[in-house]
Amino acid sequence: MSLEQRINAAWYGRARWLLLLLPLTYLFRCIAALRRHFISPQSCGAPVIVVGNISVGGSGKTPAVLALADFCRDRGYRVGIVSRGYGGQAPHYPYLLDETTDPSIGGDEPCLIARRSGLPVAVAPDRLAAAKLLVEHQQCNLIIGDDGLQHYRLARDIEVLLIDGERGFGNGFCLPVGPLREPISRASSVDLTIIN
Repeated sequence: MSLEQRINAAWYGRARWLLLLLPLTYLFRCIAALRRHFISPQSCGAPVIVVGNISVGGSGKTPAVLALADFCRDRGYRVGIVSRGYGGQAPHYPYLLDETTDPSIGGDEPCLIARRSGLPVAVAPDRLAAAKLLVEHQQCNLIIGDDGLQHYRLARDIEVLLIDGERGFGNGFCLPVGPLREPISRASSVDLTIIN
């Protein structure tokens, strides 16, 4: 069994030994709350819809982003998508992807989104900079943020929370005791919740 499998088994199997890490979980929650409270959101110049989750791991964000992008494009919006670019090593940030960008540069999921959607996708650790690139240089009038729920610097108009219907919130604790990036209470502040 791999380390990832052992951690998931503990989080979703409610292993009691994890309670030894509770002090670290409280510290993590405090830092997350301070970040949310003190980071001032800034507009990129276009409406923003953020799709994300509060737990680590997959919850179907990529298919949801693709479906939402198609829906908005079909209604006449010039959609751009921003992502962290996890797993890629772009030569600079923000970096604009297209259908031919290699995943080693842009990251697996952002490159998949660019290929499948045919829409402009920008990656950067700073999602605000990526969104501004799309608005200013690609004339996008709607930005979709892939996995940006915890990136508070980018102001958003709509938040979509995805929840894995099988795994839910695991043991209900934040990292490292559980799989949550933010407390379950964060789910009450989003605009739309989708259970996959």
